[in-house]
Amino acid sequence: MQRIRMSMSYFNQYGWDAEVVSVDPEYLDFPKDELLIESLPAATKIHYVKAFHKKWTSKIGLGSIALRALLFYLLKVNQLLKKQKFDLIYFSTTQFPICILGAYWKKRFNIPYVIDMQDPWHSDYYQDKPKAQQPPKYWFSYRINKYLEPLAMNHVDGLISVSADYINLLKHRYSRIRHIPQAIITFGAFQKDFDTAKKNQHLFKPLLSSDFINIVYIGRGGYDMHKAITPLIRGLKSGLTIDPLKFSRVRLHFIGTSYAAEGQGKQTILPLAKQYGVEDYVVEITDRISYFHTLVTLQNADALFIPGSDDPKYTASKIYPYLSANKITLAIFNSHSPAMDVLKEYGVKHSYHYDDPTLDHKVNLFLNEVSGKEIPEISYNASTVDKYSAKSMTLHQCSLFNQVLAATSN
Repeated sequence: MQRIRMSMSYFNQYGWDAEVVSVDPEYLDFPKDELLIESLPAATKIHYVKAFHKKWTSKIGLGSIALRALLFYLLKVNQLLKKQKFDLIYFSTTQFPICILGAYWKKRFNIPYVIDMQDPWHSDYYQDKPKAQQPPKYWFSYRINKYLEPLAMNHVDGLISVSADYINLLKHRYSRIRHIPQAIITFGAFQKDFDTAKKNQHLFKPLLSSDFINIVYIGRGGYDMHKAITPLIRGLKSGLTIDPLKFSRVRLHFIGTSYAAEGQGKQTILPLAKQYGVEDYVVEITDRISYFHTLVTLQNADALFIPGSDDPKYTASKIYPYLSANKITLAIFNSHSPAMDVLKEYGVKHSYHYDDPTLDHKVNLFLNEVSGKEIPEISYNASTVDKYSAKSMTLHQCSLFNQVLAATSN
């Protein structure tokens, strides 16, 4: 949703009128955030669809909002396409099963469709991992994704992705994708959101105490993040040993680390802290928080942390809120992650890969810097900030839409 929401302010400037079809928030597990809707242009047309209620579908083990809403998307969009002429359908969601409807609508209404690959859809990453490290219901999701992905990819007319690796994987699986329009487009930075967050911070429960030096990460956890997180925890352990008075004020916050329903998430970071004996200085909140609550918390942090997965294809597609907060930031990624290039372009001083033999020393320098008397103010490369703005990213999306129309009209 975030890509579409940020782009809605600019689509019209680049020759595209867009209408949105979305699940009614009543049926979502995610924290509700009324400010998201308020941040859309006033003229935005949103068509809400229902979903089968989870209190019934959970009885048969079905929680996925994509599967619960699939029928309702079909009915609503059928209705819209019968009434009105649309040029293109754009799927921008990580709820990928919805995308299989593109092939049906293309066949029935002769309308092309584009899929935005914000994450991998079908992935073998967890196949060789212990069951304890696999996501919930992995057996089911792996098989259904393996079945559904080809239904969408064998007919798609254009692809957008946050990572070249995601598209290259699809090209390997589906040779026809090599011949359709495609573009690597990251999420954009939308400074207006920070202004909105600042004006409305009184609406959100404070998660940080001013008594401490708060280093914050907000996003999913998981065992695949341990290679990136361990150096920071190890650095904190070292600091507490060398100068306990100075480093005892440091708190590492990991917030929203689980996709599970509220109160049901499994901690994956705090057990790591316990291994190093620093659990009293690490806070893990598995429950997710809303988007604007996230921005408020980033603004109130003293420093930020962005860890990457040990999967080399992983890109932290939503790093731009961190960079827009203008806080001193530590980022640790796989050396092959495309996020490293973006961080270097921005001029993030403390961006490292976790195989760096001098990483422990560099993390210690970061911790010493943020635990000092004055934390330095941060500003990033202005031309890079503009390059990765939501406005620029919307222009790239519209360019791909135009390519798709040109290719499918022949």
